[in-house]
Amino acid sequence: MKTILCYGDSLTWGYDPSNGKRIARDKRWPGVLRNDLGSNYFVIEEGLNGRTTLWDDPLHGGYKNGMKYLIPCLASHRPVDLVILFLGTNDLKTRFSLSATEIARSIRVLVDLILKSEAGPHENAPEILLVAPPIITELSNFAEEFESGKTKSNLLGKYYKQVAEEHNVHFLDSSEVVVASDLDGIHLDVGEHVKLGHVMASIVGKIMK
Repeated sequence: MKTILCYGDSLTWGYDPSNGKRIARDKRWPGVLRNDLGSNYFVIEEGLNGRTTLWDDPLHGGYKNGMKYLIPCLASHRPVDLVILFLGTNDLKTRFSLSATEIARSIRVLVDLILKSEAGPHENAPEILLVAPPIITELSNFAEEFESGKTKSNLLGKYYKQVAEEHNVHFLDSSEVVVASDLDGIHLDVGEHVKLGHVMASIVGKIMK
């Protein structure tokens, strides 16, 4: 059985922009991925609302920092065959004052940690699928919090791809597959989760051959 770790933020947790609750297990993208892949795969959902790449959020304490939990998470689930790394949206918040280049450098740190973790089979590195977050569209409730993030989000796909190529890991630009909800400009509607899950399953199937 292959183990897939989905490590992300609210886009992985399944935040529903229509009501702020969690999308049903079989409708959010990790659940769709699990159903498509079948019984030979164990899909672990590690989504946390507000998770950053490696930044402490002053409004939420240290537990939103994705780097701090990454190694313990890998160690607790090892051996992990594949890590789907899907972070970066929360780094776009105004309070972090980060450029798109700095966010890409942050994701590079996490990629390096995974590659050096020995958390894969036979103490090798797990495979990595690096996913660039969807482009921020017209903001509503999150407009002030992500005031400068919309323009920066357009650059993440290009910079993440460079990180993936430099480290020889797999890459998906989610903005080529899904569009953020009209309801808040950041999260994915149920239909987009389903669409992304099917695409993820196709890519994972090829990686794990």
